[in-house]
Amino acid sequence: MSEQRVLLKVENLCQYFKVNKAVDDVSFDIMKGEVFGLVGESGCGKTTTGRSIIKLYDITSGNIYFNGKRIAAGTGSYRKAIKAAREEMKTASPERKEELKQLIMQQKEEIKAAKRDHFAKENRCVTEIQMIFQDPVASLDPRMTVYETIAEGLIIRGEKDKKVIDEKVFKVLERVGLVREHAGRYPHEFSGGQKQRIGVARAVVMEPELIIADEPVSALDVSIQAQVINLLNELRHDLGLTILFIAHDLSVVKYFSDRIGVMYYGKMVELATSDELFAHPLHPYTKALLSAIPLPDPMYEKNRQRIKYDPLSAHDYTVDKPTMREVAPGHFVQCNDVEFAKYQQELKA
Repeated sequence: MSEQRVLLKVENLCQYFKVNKAVDDVSFDIMKGEVFGLVGESGCGKTTTGRSIIKLYDITSGNIYFNGKRIAAGTGSYRKAIKAAREEMKTASPERKEELKQLIMQQKEEIKAAKRDHFAKENRCVTEIQMIFQDPVASLDPRMTVYETIAEGLIIRGEKDKKVIDEKVFKVLERVGLVREHAGRYPHEFSGGQKQRIGVARAVVMEPELIIADEPVSALDVSIQAQVINLLNELRHDLGLTILFIAHDLSVVKYFSDRIGVMYYGKMVELATSDELFAHPLHPYTKALLSAIPLPDPMYEKNRQRIKYDPLSAHDYTVDKPTMREVAPGHFVQCNDVEFAKYQQELKA
């Protein structure tokens, strides 16, 4: 990592859609210059987390900080506290009622502050955070040329000089492995890998600090996947980018990421460095994920034992509830007291 400072801080993020808890109380930091991998099976909340960070969704509750400034704030937890306080006031003593009134006023002030931070002009991180989407076909407008697609962000940002726009568009095309002659073509004239390179160019031309790569290679052929991953790696080092890399292919994530967070059903269940996670997986779900990685070895594959994860049989959370705990320096696991002691013994063994 180039610097040990927090660029993005996600704090108790919750994203609910009606009754569905897509993301539930997720917290993590991304350091400047690192690649942070976010993995888990389809539907676990990885993409929703990325879209919440870039403010495509208004978050239900929690806070998101970028470069020390709060760029997104949910009011759900404050509203829930107000509702609970009003319910308690019905049977509370006079002294307790005064305390609850103060609590309600504080929560209302928090809601005002959250809205103020969310809509503040200086926090509209249109250029500092960019996203590369999973489907390169659906993410490109078929009616816009490659030039118009890449230049659109520059124009929205306020760039009016045609020469400057031309220079930046042609330069970024060449940087991602295309040529300037491609600028006048439409998306349907390109292969899947080339379309994803256009998506990368559209993000990079804005000179962002953080790129959210939402499964950028899952829709591509294996040989093309390697090319796009190598391209992102080159751009990361050349431009000093910080990347949130969302994927379900653990072998790709291991190669590309500095730290990895594992999600299951909207919750973060384990977080560690890439080497530590693969060497000492602790949470049963992480072990199940790692056991599913295929290797190009027929003898190994013949004897490979898949681990199945059943949360009901793996955990007893009826009394002792789990929280995210640091089992070893930099290694966090969602566990209760009994599991915490057990995981520490596993690491010592």
